[in-house]
Amino acid sequence: MFIRFRSMPATAMAAVLGCALMTTATPAAAQKKEKPKKQEVAKGKQLAPSKGFAPALKKMTDASAAKDAATLQAALTEGQASATAPDDKYLVGFYQLQLGVLNKDQTLQAQGLDVMVDSGLTPAENIGVYNFYSGNFAYGAKNYPKAIQRLEAAKAAGSTEAPLTLMLVDSYLNAGQLDQGLAAAKAAIETSRSAGQRPSDELYVRPIKALQAAKRNDEALDLMTLRMRDYNQPAVWRQTLFILLQQTSDKEIGLDVLRLMRATNAMTERPEYLEYAALATEAALPGEVVSLIKAGKASKAIPTPDAKLDEVLKSQSDRIGDEESTLTAYAAKPSTQSNPKVAGATGDAMVGYGRYADAVPLYKAALAAGGDKELWTYRLGVAQSYAGDAAGAKASFAQVAGSRKRLAQLWMTKIDAAAAPAAPAAAPAAPATGT
Repeated sequence: MFIRFRSMPATAMAAVLGCALMTTATPAAAQKKEKPKKQEVAKGKQLAPSKGFAPALKKMTDASAAKDAATLQAALTEGQASATAPDDKYLVGFYQLQLGVLNKDQTLQAQGLDVMVDSGLTPAENIGVYNFYSGNFAYGAKNYPKAIQRLEAAKAAGSTEAPLTLMLVDSYLNAGQLDQGLAAAKAAIETSRSAGQRPSDELYVRPIKALQAAKRNDEALDLMTLRMRDYNQPAVWRQTLFILLQQTSDKEIGLDVLRLMRATNAMTERPEYLEYAALATEAALPGEVVSLIKAGKASKAIPTPDAKLDEVLKSQSDRIGDEESTLTAYAAKPSTQSNPKVAGATGDAMVGYGRYADAVPLYKAALAAGGDKELWTYRLGVAQSYAGDAAGAKASFAQVAGSRKRLAQLWMTKIDAAAAPAAPAAAPAAPATGT
């Protein structure tokens, strides 16, 4: 009688496969697995090899224990010829796996695992780990349909291997099953967040890239917006807002996108400052233009000298004159309060000078006077956020529909992220942004 190799958990299987795992083309997380020091074998239900298979089995057992690959190969050839019973074939698969490890032959390792998994004799406690590593090899060989089959089986059997979800998502995406990959990614993201863990950035980035390739841009931005909850970093904001900027031809919305880019420290290149300065100049906001250019020079995004922007800085500084000192009185005039465009524009000027609390009643006046609900509700939320009224800002942003809804969602994400404990910094992967 032969003792079945019953308890071979993930750690033991990693030891059996050894260096093979390190060369399989799996996501980065899979390549960080620690290799345990020994294989664990526990007693379990006995296998009953056939009488004619017993001589070859002994040779395979002895050769494997001695790590004698040549002898094991000869014994395997003999065993494959004499294996007649299901238990015989299961054991042949096991020793194929051993020979594959000795020879660092991933193809042979994968074949051995397939024989074991497909035999129907795999112990219940091993189904998950066997399927995982079979799927791991299929993924490395770019056999994505097989990888999906094995990894789904591993997941169903309760495998807790860290790389499983990402490999499964990527397999779906590479197999052209975008919706399944997206659903698997979203489910994994929420599972991680529910457990108080930050999801892998790849669970966002890989589906985002696939959605972009499929020209499903709104869904890509949906996922990028969700990504901000976990990766509230300037580089990630930049990736998202740059795409949003590319998708709009509306100057007012473009200005609002650039404002959010500035608010999240995501402006890093001179062209963004140049476009922002041009739009704010056109909107008659000299205070905002001067503040913007000075900030760009302080961050070194704008070189010194810079003929174009230096000229804009001078002209807008001259234009300011006594505007800021007269704003308070102008804002209080009934004619300002009753005219929605004038009230809103005065609120914009206040924001440009950093007077956020003073801008709030002006935006409210613009709304009360029948102004553009989407525009002034959105900018009211921005002013409230800057003024430190997070609850008021979120209430305003929640009312925004239409073309600024995405921006409102991003502002709410920014507010929530600022209130959450800081997550460890990580270098974000980059979706296709055109930058």
